[in-house]
Amino acid sequence: MKRHVLIYGLIGGILIAVLKWTEYRFLVIEHSIEIYGGLTAATFAVLGIWLGLKLTGTRQRIVVKEVPVPAAEPFVPDERKREGLGITRRELEILGLIASGLSNREIAGRLFVSENTVKTHSSRLFDKLGAKRRTQAVQIGKTARLIP
Repeated sequence: MKRHVLIYGLIGGILIAVLKWTEYRFLVIEHSIEIYGGLTAATFAVLGIWLGLKLTGTRQRIVVKEVPVPAAEPFVPDERKREGLGITRRELEILGLIASGLSNREIAGRLFVSENTVKTHSSRLFDKLGAKRRTQAVQIGKTARLIP
């Protein structure tokens, strides 16, 4: 039984191979001009697309130009703004320390005052600036040119 299946399979494979070979021979012999013309056209189309992209592609241009930058001037706080807001020098000093990221306890230790004094100065400063939080007070202070 296995031998019959193997023989029929082999004969079927040979038959398919012969049919494909005759189909290929018919295709190549009868339509050779069309095949060669199509291959030539495809080759030139690919070559034309490649050449067109090469010729019309955007080229990167790197321009190196030195631009003189004026030296940074030292920060000068706006005294008129400070006086206009009614901020004391001590409150301004505390605002600068808040901006540098110190806590109330650290500010008190640095200025040799109590923590409650720092809280009092901070709350008065927040009222004068119209701020609700420390970060908001720092932002307002920087935009008003009170602190660097």
